[in-house]
Order: sequence, then C-alpha cells, then structure tokens
Amino acid sequence: MELLKRPEYPLSSKYDPEWVVANDMGPHPLWLLEDLARDLELRPGMRVLDLGSGKGVTSVFLAKEYGVQVWAADLWIDPTEAAANFTGLDITALKAEAHALPFAHGFFDAIVCIDAYEYFGTADGYLAYLTAFLKPGGQLGVATPALRREIRELGHIPEHIKQLVGWEAIAWHTADWWRFHWEITELVDVTSARLQESGWHDWLIWSQALTAHRGTPDPALEMLERDQGEFLTFALLTARKR
Repeated sequence: MELLKRPEYPLSSKYDPEWVVANDMGPHPLWLLEDLARDLELRPGMRVLDLGSGKGVTSVFLAKEYGVQVWAADLWIDPTEAAANFTGLDITALKAEAHALPFAHGFFDAIVCIDAYEYFGTADGYLAYLTAFLKPGGQLGVATPALRREIRELGHIPEHIKQLVGWEAIAWHTADWWRFHWEITELVDVTSARLQESGWHDWLIWSQALTAHRGTPDPALEMLERDQGEFLTFALLTARKR
C-alpha cells in the first residue's frame, strides 16, 4: 500500500489506501481527479455532479477537499452502498443513467466525470444533453482512458489492449480528438485538453498495488506491462459552458 502514497498527489495521499482499494472500480480515481482539478475552479458551496461516481471515492474527495455540494450519480452501484461512505458530508447518492439524469436544467456549477465518460460521451449529441444541466459559465471536467494515437490512424487496436477491452478501445481517444469533438459544437469553450504524461505509469503502479494486495494479478497488469507507455494514458479535459 505504500506504493499509493505519492508526493505527486498530496491531496490523494491523505486518504487511507486500504479504503481506496476496497472501493476499487478502475485506475486510481483520486490521482485522476486531483490532476484534473488543477484545470478547474472549484469553490466552497458549488453544486457539483459526480457522474459515474461508482462507490463514491471521488465524491468524498470533492466534498472534503473543495467544500462543494455533491450529487453522486451512478447506474451500477446501489446508492445505499455508496452512501455508506458519505457520513457527515454534503453528498447526495442516487441511481441514474447518463442519458436520463433527474435534474433541472442549469442546476450545476460543475460536472465531473472520472473514468466513465468513454461509455457514453463519444456520441455526437451527448455534450448538448449534458451541458443543459450546467449554468452558463459552468464547468465540465472529464478524465477518460486515452491512446496516444487514434485507432483510426493506427488502423487496428493494439493486440495487448484488444485482449483486455476488445472493441471498446475505440472510445479511448486522444486529447486532440476530444478538443475538436467539443469545440466544433460551439456549446463550450475548451479550457484544457491534455494527455496525462504520467497516465500509463500511474495506472501501472495502481495495478501493481492491487496485485500485491490481493495476491492475484490485476486484470490490467499484463496489458500495462506490455504497453510500456507506448499507447496507454488518460485524457484530461475541461471546458466552460457558453
């Protein structure tokens, strides 16, 4: 677990690694959120939607570190299970599908999505749907798995990635792809779109820590070891609603 205490992520390092691992649903969510939040302006009292919040690790981080009100929305995790992590915090847990969000238009100051946007956000019309829930000037922040080159450019899905995620890797786009995908709509002003230089290495450390903790190889470990940072990373994206 000492692998997960890293000076690069001082805020994330305050959280019990055992707790983060116990709520595992993918690559270390707090590292992704802490890096992404450097490109956001989060202030106490803001209303924030944590879309695809899983078991709520990112929701806890948002509430504790930034003093925001959080709505933790996830399709697959029972809200009662997630709410067990929210005692004493201003977080509302709910079950919601990304295309049927039960909120008023213009309700949120910010929407954050960590390691989930790739499942629904590549659709051409989704940005228009999602940003309807933001106030004018509201912020959108996304951390999503990415490749350093587009699969269309490569002409194939690299075999070591295909073996783990199959065709779903076609949704792992570059930061430049996302920038164009958002800017062309003229719905938002993109404030940052970058590939996380540490993304592959962070994911590898997380996978190694899970493997050591559980005593069995993490499913992503072989893919990451074979990749050696050639293709795999994360795209970190932020924008403001016009």
